[in-house]
Amino acid sequence: MKHWVSTLLVAWFAVLGRVQAEFFTSIGHMTDLIYAEKDLVQSLKEYILVEEAKLSKVKSWADKMEALTSKSAADPEGYLAHPVNAYKLVKRLNTDWPALEDLVLQDSAAGFIANLSVQRQFFPTEEDEMGAAKALMRLQDTYKLDPDTISKGQLPGTKYQAVLSVDDCFGMGRSAYNEGDYYHTVLWMEQVLKQLDAGEEGTTTKAQVLDYLSYAVFQLGDLHRALELTRRLLSLDPSHERAGGNLRYFEQLLEEEREKMLSNQTEAGLATQESIYERPVDYLPERDIYESLCRGEGVKLTPRRQKRLFCRYHHGNRTPQLLIAPFKEEDEWDSPHIVRYYDVMSDEEIERIKEIAKPKLARATVRDPKTGVLTVASYRVSKSSWLEEDDDPVVARVNRRMQHITGLTVKTAELLQVANYGMGGQYEPHFDFSRKNEQDAFKRLGTGNRVATFLNYMSDVEAGGATVFPDLGAAIWPKKGTAVFWYNLLRSGEGDYRTRHAACPVLVGCKWVSNKWFHERGQEFLRPCGSTEVD
Repeated sequence: MKHWVSTLLVAWFAVLGRVQAEFFTSIGHMTDLIYAEKDLVQSLKEYILVEEAKLSKVKSWADKMEALTSKSAADPEGYLAHPVNAYKLVKRLNTDWPALEDLVLQDSAAGFIANLSVQRQFFPTEEDEMGAAKALMRLQDTYKLDPDTISKGQLPGTKYQAVLSVDDCFGMGRSAYNEGDYYHTVLWMEQVLKQLDAGEEGTTTKAQVLDYLSYAVFQLGDLHRALELTRRLLSLDPSHERAGGNLRYFEQLLEEEREKMLSNQTEAGLATQESIYERPVDYLPERDIYESLCRGEGVKLTPRRQKRLFCRYHHGNRTPQLLIAPFKEEDEWDSPHIVRYYDVMSDEEIERIKEIAKPKLARATVRDPKTGVLTVASYRVSKSSWLEEDDDPVVARVNRRMQHITGLTVKTAELLQVANYGMGGQYEPHFDFSRKNEQDAFKRLGTGNRVATFLNYMSDVEAGGATVFPDLGAAIWPKKGTAVFWYNLLRSGEGDYRTRHAACPVLVGCKWVSNKWFHERGQEFLRPCGSTEVD
């Protein structure tokens, strides 16, 4: 193996070694896999070149021997009458053929296999594949995309063409099935059948698809269709033992259902259910509102409200640093007041912060409301890191800038958090502040509750990735270099429950953000208390 390849390997191992699975939670970390795969391709091509060179030698030897044996076999005695031919025959069989055997037995794949074996320990895991499949399904649901659209890669804002093969779609359906998600199992297995019927080839067979599909529709309560699909399966594979058992079971259930209906003197229940299934209701009460806002639907920005939104130059209460160079401020919402600032971070600052943050990225956590302990959660799919001012001068510079803009002190604020969203990366509706039943959430910090949020957008996002406020009907779209700011607490110190917000799944693109959470302590004279509970 060439020296530069091994050097490259060491470099990528150093990066990948810090990432323990969960690649799907950060597009930034997934880019490392691109380079790892590129290195594997280079290693494979080197192996192929060695194999081709070896086969060329073997072929040359075979052609030479074919010509020679054709001549010698035509007149063995006459050929061997020449003493040189006799000597060369003995030499060939004693020396040359064993040498050829050694050549054929050379393990040219050793270098490639060693490379692959070492890199495999840094490959994505089953958890990653399941997470990636769930991400596609999340995008499918949130943005109302059918499997055919996703399979053809017809997504807005994409630069590259990407399609899902029959086998890819089957993998999606199987992942859903293994999670007990029969709704998505049906959608994806039907897509597999559609692509197979269109003549697409793959290793997946219709019998395999019908096996999963028949049981999935049964689990969704469609007994008639389960029976029909099982019969189709048995017509393709009469020896399918499980299908035979299922058929008898389904027929028995159908007979019992028929008898029950007849005893009630009605045939209503015997009507075949249409093969359209409802998405199961989940734990999030505002799911529909949240997802519609992510699609840009249901935004309550009425003409009357729009008239109350303005743009202005912001000097941070005549902060000296901003008097010379004020920031452009734009109202995004009137009540609660949400504003956007422009040109908050330069491209150079953004790239430097990403560079510092990337090696520290770890699966983003949420605070358990009962214990106050940080833990991972399926409703937050991203990786984050926390940057201190000592990490780089740019961090201190950005912190000072946020202090000047907001007029709040960063002395009691949390560290600068940098987040990179993964496949379908999201953070479902949540509050940034701790509520009354979570009084210990920030106890160890000793700085009180989170009074305000300053959110920097460090990338544009081609599609999806909005910040939405379901209770307001507001949606704010990422713009690189801008930042949005809002208060989480009323002046009375009570939480403003209208600020419940979410980061929508990223449909296309790579979303980077950074945020600063300002806390109550130290703001007493910078943001004085109100006189009533609702101030």
